[in-house]
Amino acid sequence: MLGRPIAHSLSPALHRAAYAALGLDWEYDAHDVGEDDLAAYLEGLDDSWHGLSLTMPLKRAVMPLLDEVSDTARLAGGANTVVLEGGRRVGDNTDVPGVVGALRERLGGSPDSAIVLGGGATAASVLLGLADLGCSHATLLVRDPARAVATVEAVHRHPTPPLLTVARLDDLERRVVDADLLVSTIPAEAQTSGVLSAAAQVGAVFEVVYDPWPTPLAETTLSVGLPLVDGLDLLAHQAALQVALMTGQRVEVGVLREAGRAELARRADSRR
Repeated sequence: MLGRPIAHSLSPALHRAAYAALGLDWEYDAHDVGEDDLAAYLEGLDDSWHGLSLTMPLKRAVMPLLDEVSDTARLAGGANTVVLEGGRRVGDNTDVPGVVGALRERLGGSPDSAIVLGGGATAASVLLGLADLGCSHATLLVRDPARAVATVEAVHRHPTPPLLTVARLDDLERRVVDADLLVSTIPAEAQTSGVLSAAAQVGAVFEVVYDPWPTPLAETTLSVGLPLVDGLDLLAHQAALQVALMTGQRVEVGVLREAGRAELARRADSRR
């Protein structure tokens, strides 16, 4: 697992649980790697490596360093997975189908309209997943619309993109919220009173952040009794797809989710 910051990642716990379930004597660790370090790090890998998971800020930065890119990664403009095959680097994106899997599991149906908070690579994957599910209208709320250009471009590359509106996150304080789904990709500390009040006006909430848990948005959603899709759902679904790409074997999503919950509980206990 590569990224910066990286200490918070649950991916090592999930992948190690997968390897144990599959009977594989494999290792999976987190490595602090920034954009400027990525090319040299990739060059230093030997034949013992099977693949890499990437988190921010590397999903987009890795693209020009790959030998082959899947259609999904090309559409998203970023890869969260690199499979190493005979000296070649093959990039893929399991975030997009992970979004689809998490929403289908928790909500059953397909939201027709959505509000997405945050404009980074995760928001792009969410919007593309929503497009795959047939979402027809989406509003992207960001602190600075100029920094969401890559995300907007990714959405417009989809064969059937939702009708997309981009506005400032501050507008949420004054906006009448009307959507089937509210998705937050922003940190817990950025969840203002406007964000929390919006949770009571939608049909369901998808909180991508999983640590610290629960976030203010998750607490509000649960208190008003709305369906909640959480970041661990997304993480487990996309990790199961990563495991399949790297090992050629499938593992149950529930195995990974339970490993993530156990790790979060361990962290909570250590902070007490």
